Amino acid sequence: MPQIQDHPLRYQLANELHARPFPTLSAPCTAIFIAFKQVPGAATRDRSLDLAHLTALLDRYGVAHPPPGATHYSGRIGRHVLKWEQHTEFVTYTAFIDGISERAFDPTDFAVFPDDWLADAPGIRVTSVLLRVAPHPGDAEVITALNNWFVPESLAVADALDGAATIAGDFRIDPAGHQRFAIFVAPDTGQRRIGRMVQRMLEIETYKSMSMLGFSRARTLSGPIGGLDDHLSALMGEMTDKENKAEDTLQHLLVISAELEAMAAQASFRFGATRAYEAIVGQRIEALREARFGGRPTFAEFMQRRYEPAMRTVKATEARLQVLADRAIRAGNLLRTLVDVERSAQNQAVLASMDKRADLQLRLQHTVEGLSVVAISYYAVSLVGYLVYPVSVGLGISKGLMIAAITLPVLGAVWWAVRRIRNKLN
Repeated sequence: MPQIQDHPLRYQLANELHARPFPTLSAPCTAIFIAFKQVPGAATRDRSLDLAHLTALLDRYGVAHPPPGATHYSGRIGRHVLKWEQHTEFVTYTAFIDGISERAFDPTDFAVFPDDWLADAPGIRVTSVLLRVAPHPGDAEVITALNNWFVPESLAVADALDGAATIAGDFRIDPAGHQRFAIFVAPDTGQRRIGRMVQRMLEIETYKSMSMLGFSRARTLSGPIGGLDDHLSALMGEMTDKENKAEDTLQHLLVISAELEAMAAQASFRFGATRAYEAIVGQRIEALREARFGGRPTFAEFMQRRYEPAMRTVKATEARLQVLADRAIRAGNLLRTLVDVERSAQNQAVLASMDKRADLQLRLQHTVEGLSVVAISYYAVSLVGYLVYPVSVGLGISKGLMIAAITLPVLGAVWWAVRRIRNKLN
């Protein structure tokens, strides 16, 4: 029986959907997380450096290497389970360990990633997280713990997944340089569900941090965009001033347009990535199915109050940049029209001047023709006079009378000959 021919990427693409499963965790446990990003050109970086950095960590624990070109890895390193993922702009390392330290969010838990290894990372830290997963001790105990661990005015808390757990975090960097999140798990919550909650909390923090890079870019561009906006408005005002030459204004406008295009090209990737990261943050929060806990703001409310204004700033800056570019295009079209009108008027003036000169040349030509007829006639009369002089002597006609008699016929003949030559040339 003939076999159906598969697309060469069929199995690879199908397996990709299952390549990065959620971790399977049980309470109590701790997640240690860090994300690195190269600066600049993270999207076009040499990805082999990311894999080499992972390999250096695995060598310290005597663990086998991932295959060449791998974009994700999961395995045990000492007492921890390591999960490594390579993304478009960044790489993430997550280490899971059973149990929790006596001191909540103990910085020594981060020792799974050696300091010298961290210093050799091919990039800089975007975020790092200590996430504590513990059995739910009761609402009163949870409130006491949250008051001790987090900054109250920044704290977001919610019951997640229909009461499967209480999640909390204040999105602040603690003295050790890490973000803190806590998950208090109900007794009947399964290990896979715990793993999904942990993964979503880490993704919320990661993509929130990455999208805030767009906010930083928007603030950086705000001043230059304002300056170009003022300059463009001034140039458009000059368009109505008849004393200013449209060509000079057009040259200035071309400079502004070039700056706008360069600015838009540099910011387009960052703004596009910010939109994608913002969407992921919203999706991950929505997947938690939050319910209010103890009158505290939920994660969705926290983002609505603290995070979404920053994202609106990014969108407003992107829109402002596009509007400014469109204004420059319209102004350029108007200026080109003015330049064309001015050049048309100049061409008409040149043509009128050429017509006037042609008329003068024609008059001069006629004058020259008249003078040339007189001059030629003078010499022709003299020649003809020499020819007919013997005849006039025989007839008894004086020389003066003979020249007078032949002048008009010779003049007419010369005029006719010159006229015929000019007609042939025309």
